[in-house]
Amino acid sequence: MILGVDTSLGSAVGLIGRDGRTVAEVSQTGHLGHAEAIGALLEQVLAAAPSAGAGAAPTDEAAAETLTHVAAGMGPGPFTGLRIGIAAARAFALGRGVPVIAVPSHHAAALAVIESDAPAEPFAILTDARRRETAVTVYEGIDVDGIPHAVVDTVLVPQAEVDRRLGALRRIEVTEISGAALARVARRAVAAGRTLTGSEPLYLRPPDARVPAAPKKVGS
Repeated sequence: MILGVDTSLGSAVGLIGRDGRTVAEVSQTGHLGHAEAIGALLEQVLAAAPSAGAGAAPTDEAAAETLTHVAAGMGPGPFTGLRIGIAAARAFALGRGVPVIAVPSHHAAALAVIESDAPAEPFAILTDARRRETAVTVYEGIDVDGIPHAVVDTVLVPQAEVDRRLGALRRIEVTEISGAALARVARRAVAAGRTLTGSEPLYLRPPDARVPAAPKKVGS
């Protein structure tokens, strides 16, 4: 079983079984409130699968399926919201003694599109990066391991320039990431022995906060 956690847009948690099917999935929209929401969402998902929850006594049937990995959505996303989900995923994995699989959040969105629509042509995943900018990744089908194939890596595009940049390319505006789809991408990466992205989140822009400069020395 793989748990998927993403806060690149809203807050999303999903759980899949060893066959890749969704066991449970919950989400909350909005750019704010990730820290308040993520714990409750984890509780809701784990309640649907007692064998994955801490302290629960698994049944004989559930004992065959125990949590093996946690997938963390690595963005693109805003600094504060994104790191809350990553921290939650890492903390939960540490507590359970299982590995964390870093997954680009747009991969999950692309897989959800491919699973539901199977587009024959390249398409672009678009997410709101705020400040009148859009995060864009272009995909074309899946690769030999079943992972969405990014033909153009994620870039920030001013909203006013999206039409000009993408032309006739099909674009899909995503407002939330599926935690279960994130987990399915992770499952395929684990099966193929692949690392999809590094441990650093894809913020795309630095945080607003800055370390203050040292005070100037005033001569006597």
